[in-house]
Amino acid sequence: PGPAMDSSELESDILRRVRALLRELDGHHPSCQSDRGMLRWTLHKRMDQNPRTSCVLVSILVKELERAERGDLRHYIIPLLHTLMYTLIQAPCIPDELCARVYDFCKRLLTLPKPFCTIGLDYASRLQVERTAPGTLYQRMVISEQSLRSAPFPYQDRIFIFADPELLPEAICKALATDTEAAQVSQSPRGCMSCVVTHALQAALGDTCDSHSLRARLQALPPGDVEHWFQQVVAAVEGSEGGSDRGQHTARLERIYHGLLGSSPAGNAPQEGLQGTPLPSPNISFHRWTEDEQLWKELVLFLRPLSQSCEPECLGQELEPMEMPDMLSGCGCCGQSRFSVLSTDSGIERDLPAQEEPCAPCAAERSRLHRKGGIKKKPSPLDSVAFLQAGSGKPPGKPPGRAGMPPEPAGPLQRLHTARVVLLGDDRILGRLAQAFHSLRKREARRVFLTPRLDLQFYHIPVVPGQPQPSASAEHAGPEELCEVAGYLGRADPWYESNINTLCHMIPKLATMPSRALVTDLFLTDVIAYYARMGTQPVCFQVHSVKVLFQDPAQDPAEDVFLTELLTQVQDSPSHRELSTTKRKSTLDGPGMDLTVTYRRVVLSDRQKELALSLRSTGLLMKAIPAEEAEGLGCLTVTITEIIRTSNLAGRSFSAVAHRFRTCSIKVRSPEQRPFTVRLDKDSRRTYRDVIGLEVSPCLEPSYCLQKTRTTKSSPQETEDVGLVKFLPKSLLLPINTFAGVI
Repeated sequence: PGPAMDSSELESDILRRVRALLRELDGHHPSCQSDRGMLRWTLHKRMDQNPRTSCVLVSILVKELERAERGDLRHYIIPLLHTLMYTLIQAPCIPDELCARVYDFCKRLLTLPKPFCTIGLDYASRLQVERTAPGTLYQRMVISEQSLRSAPFPYQDRIFIFADPELLPEAICKALATDTEAAQVSQSPRGCMSCVVTHALQAALGDTCDSHSLRARLQALPPGDVEHWFQQVVAAVEGSEGGSDRGQHTARLERIYHGLLGSSPAGNAPQEGLQGTPLPSPNISFHRWTEDEQLWKELVLFLRPLSQSCEPECLGQELEPMEMPDMLSGCGCCGQSRFSVLSTDSGIERDLPAQEEPCAPCAAERSRLHRKGGIKKKPSPLDSVAFLQAGSGKPPGKPPGRAGMPPEPAGPLQRLHTARVVLLGDDRILGRLAQAFHSLRKREARRVFLTPRLDLQFYHIPVVPGQPQPSASAEHAGPEELCEVAGYLGRADPWYESNINTLCHMIPKLATMPSRALVTDLFLTDVIAYYARMGTQPVCFQVHSVKVLFQDPAQDPAEDVFLTELLTQVQDSPSHRELSTTKRKSTLDGPGMDLTVTYRRVVLSDRQKELALSLRSTGLLMKAIPAEEAEGLGCLTVTITEIIRTSNLAGRSFSAVAHRFRTCSIKVRSPEQRPFTVRLDKDSRRTYRDVIGLEVSPCLEPSYCLQKTRTTKSSPQETEDVGLVKFLPKSLLLPINTFAGVI
């Protein structure tokens, strides 16, 4: 927009854009298909380019929210509220009267059901902090996302993008890797600190802040001085939350402002007014998912600074021996690394040889890692259920120290790290995620490490390339069938449908555009960052476990998990004798094979009824993602194709009849021992052959199973859940974040 655009033209233009965004929520897509999913992005980019539009945009969004409240248009509320809060965080200065209207609206949401009351409470608490100390939300977001060193706010966030290179073409993986690397190279810690200082001073001082002089002054300072003023601003802003009013906060920042600019008086701001300070791109890393344990390893590496400051056995119990040299780094001053080597001493301290005096950092490290007593404490059952405390629990107890040594303070563990894992692909990569998540929870049940220290959140962006890789493609599956999870999330959350599901085919097109450097570096990373920042409401999917029985009696049963579907099909007989027998039987009884199915049928009253049936079938399909929201996510929808033989004067004929029912657990057997195949989550790489039986049930939380086993051993007569088991989650649920959860 040109500078000559007056306020009325500006307001009408922004109102037109907001109304277009609402029409898209109603299903009225823009005439230009390329604009789908970009209306929200262009609206916020407009604010970045012209910061004086932020107050106008916030005012219009507040009016639209109040209009939606009066008209009971609830599907508008959460999208408008997310758009408003994202604008408010980045705006250079918002009048307190406008923030008060938003705060009062969020408080009124507390009378509505979930997710409105949940989001309203979250945003009301944030606005209360922002009104007391303007600029707090922006400052905290930048500090955590950029991992800036700050004692008052020691939190860290990181976005991990995982893509399966066998499911996505190399062009898409390469483009995304290039974009994320370019976003990180374009910014520095010094630049992010300058952004925090500039935004905090503008938010507190308003029009009296000389933005041009402030930016020039920060640009001229050496990095050490920039960090000094950054720490001063952070301490002042975080200190304002303790109970001081807005006037005291403004006075503190005004003193910092005068100290930073020297003798330059306040109030001589240039005529163009406040300048915007866009949010820096968050710390995003792209990973090609090639190893089964890769997710767990990346999370441990994210926690590496924290793990080095805790007891070495925290990692030693979990890492493989070959990984220990990489994880246990040495002293920073001498540059030496500590490796796992075979110990040859007697274990008695007085037998240790005299050593040279180490440098100060090494001495401090060794004094902290001194030998403990020889009595090994038996782990408490509470150690394996640390996630009950959700970060407020205490770490496992330590044996008493040596005589004369002060006891080490056992402070509570805090979740200072947040890992936002974004899965890029279709339902097949979510099936891999379910496997990795189940493996991680089993590892945590045996030895807690990540759970009390890390807030783990999952996100999903559907991507369907035009030509899927043949090695891992699902046979006869279209884009809609491969993205059932994303389709369900889009039906449950219209804002997810508008902003994320539209990327399904857009990302492959942008990745192969000749001029992609002009578009993707800006659009894709911005949309991923917006989703990770504002998508805080999880939709929990039930993970199902399957036990596979093989034709060979010597082969042990296999246990696996799946998230979306399980498909069984008749297996081709390998030998000529079995093939001829199969053909003869198919001629008499029809195609397919005999199956015995036992299941618990779910009825409307939620009561379960045990049923069994025997039939001849060509296959069986179990789907965990319902086609309609009303069916819920806790049960399986099973479809069995039965072959019915009829005899008439013309001879035998066969017809196929589909039986459909809902169940929570099911057992399938082949009484004639004829093998069939089992494919999980539409992924041909996860296909079991020579199967004669399977058992499917909801997957149990590993910590529940472990505690249940311990309770059974101590009280064999108890059949119901008692003690700690009653308070543990029983089923393993995979949470995937959206903007609203399930409305």
